[in-house]
Amino acid sequence: MSAIELPTDQGTWTQVVLREPRRWKEHPQPYGSRVAFAAAHVVADPLGDNTPGAPAAVDWESTLAFRRELFRYGLGVAEAMDTAQRNMGLDWPAVQELVRRSADQARSSGARIASGAGTDHRAGATTLDEVVAAYEEQVGFVESTGSQVIVMASRQLAAIARAPDDYRRVYDAVLRQVAEPVILHWLGEVFDPHLAGYWGSTDLPAATESFLDLVRDHAAKVDGVKVSLLSAEHERGLRAALPAGVRLYTGDDFNYPELIRGDSQHHSDALLGAFAAIAPAASAALAALDDGDLATYDAEMDATLPLSWHVFSAPTFYYKTGIAFLAWLNGHQPGFTMLGGLQSARSIVHLARIFALANDAQLLVDPEFAAHRMRLWLEAAGAAA
Repeated sequence: MSAIELPTDQGTWTQVVLREPRRWKEHPQPYGSRVAFAAAHVVADPLGDNTPGAPAAVDWESTLAFRRELFRYGLGVAEAMDTAQRNMGLDWPAVQELVRRSADQARSSGARIASGAGTDHRAGATTLDEVVAAYEEQVGFVESTGSQVIVMASRQLAAIARAPDDYRRVYDAVLRQVAEPVILHWLGEVFDPHLAGYWGSTDLPAATESFLDLVRDHAAKVDGVKVSLLSAEHERGLRAALPAGVRLYTGDDFNYPELIRGDSQHHSDALLGAFAAIAPAASAALAALDDGDLATYDAEMDATLPLSWHVFSAPTFYYKTGIAFLAWLNGHQPGFTMLGGLQSARSIVHLARIFALANDAQLLVDPEFAAHRMRLWLEAAGAAA
């Protein structure tokens, strides 16, 4: 195989020898031992006006094709989440079109889909009743498409609420009206600084107890909780305290191998942005887990961690730039463009490191093609060895 010269954070260049591509085994059926969703990104129309603040211009063909790629590996799709740039370029009209199209495709593919319902289309909400109404509108729309609902954390609620009771008032009203069990999403401030103090407290144990009280009181309406706090210790404690039958879908892109593997009593299921980047490897690991082959599970998952740790490194809320870049390298989209111009959110050196780590993990579909695109991009960026 050939090699490529890549810039480093030391101001030097390093040679990366391209690894032989791995021919990953497809696994279109779901897994028996775990429920697994990949939170998928959207592909921006390279000819669209995706400047900051402009309405989202989406390349629908490439966006839906990427979801079919995830279905090939037995993963459900978590749609219209922060990976898809909710609150960072994906406006409500585009959300509706995305969920409608993706739900139709999931249904025709026999795949599972759950979609985010929030309050972001009512950015000017000033009262709790307005937040409830905003949630009800988005929940109702998602339900109308046949998708499962993910009740997303709300920036508007975080700005208005003054105590845990304010959160309870809003979530009680929403959960009383849902038609089918939902997934509750607790997104930490490392992913969105606007959500600091969610559930009414900056004290994590206090916030957790408020959250658990809500889940216990509405257990029949809660399929699971999706927690993205990047604390394995907290997640293990929370999942042990959940009511019977309520899943914990890990959103921990740093510690997912051990959390999904679980212990003798509990395990986490998965709803991960990282799975959009490592789908073939995640599939191989989950298939091994179904077979009871823990050694293979560990080996497959552990090999993905350096890439995931880098993609989700601080500032973590820009992780989606790396996921889109890797998708472009792998030919899943025609250009490296993003809604709101977010392709500029990571440095040349950061993205070059993504190439090297994906190569290490054999997650470049066609290494020569990926290297060609990488060289073109470096040249256009004015970076030359």
